[in-house]
Amino acid sequence: MIDSLLVIAAYLLGSISSAIIVCRVMGLPDPRTQGSNNPGATNVLRIGGKKAAAVTLVGDALKGLIPMLLAHALDASPLVLALTGIAAFLGHLYPVFFGFRGGKGVATAMGVQFGLSWMVGASVAGVWLFMAKVLNVSSLAALVSMILAPLFVWIFWPSPELIIMQSVMSLILIWRHRSNIRNLLSGEEGKISKEVKE
Repeated sequence: MIDSLLVIAAYLLGSISSAIIVCRVMGLPDPRTQGSNNPGATNVLRIGGKKAAAVTLVGDALKGLIPMLLAHALDASPLVLALTGIAAFLGHLYPVFFGFRGGKGVATAMGVQFGLSWMVGASVAGVWLFMAKVLNVSSLAALVSMILAPLFVWIFWPSPELIIMQSVMSLILIWRHRSNIRNLLSGEEGKISKEVKE
C-alpha cells in the first residue's frame, strides 16, 4: 500500500507544472501558447528571461528529486524506485492538472537521477553542461546527456529495474524532442545565447 501511494504521489507531484505556475505568478504569457509552446524552463527563458526560467528549472527538478528521496527514506526496493521515478517523469510530461500537456522532461529527469544517486545525476548534468557550453544548443545537450544516462545508471547502480527505468525515460525524452531533432538536422535549432534575456 505504501509503495502504491508513493508512486501515485510521485505522479501527482510531477503533474504540477512549474512553468505554467511561474508564468501566471510573474504575469507572463502561458508558455503553452508562446515560443515553442512547451511548458518547460527553456521556453520560459525565451519568453520571460533568466529569473523565471531558473525558478521553473528548480521547480521541475524538485518534482523528480523529492519523490526519489522519499522512496530512499522509506527504504524502497529498486523496482519501487524505478516506478516512482517513471511516475514523476510521466506526471511532468502528461500532467493531470493541466490537460495532460506537459514539458519535455529534461529537468524532471535530472531530478530523478540526482534523487536516485548523486553520482548519476552529476554525471548526466556534467555532460549536459559540457555540451551546452561547447555547442550552445540546449536540446542537443539534453539529447546527448539522456542518451548516456542509462550507461551512468549501469556504472553506478547496475540494477536491471533502474537501467530499464532510465532507458524508458531516455527513449520517451528523445521522442518528445522529435521536433528539435528535425530542426537540428535542418540547421534551424536555436542557440542558448540567443534565447537569454536580461
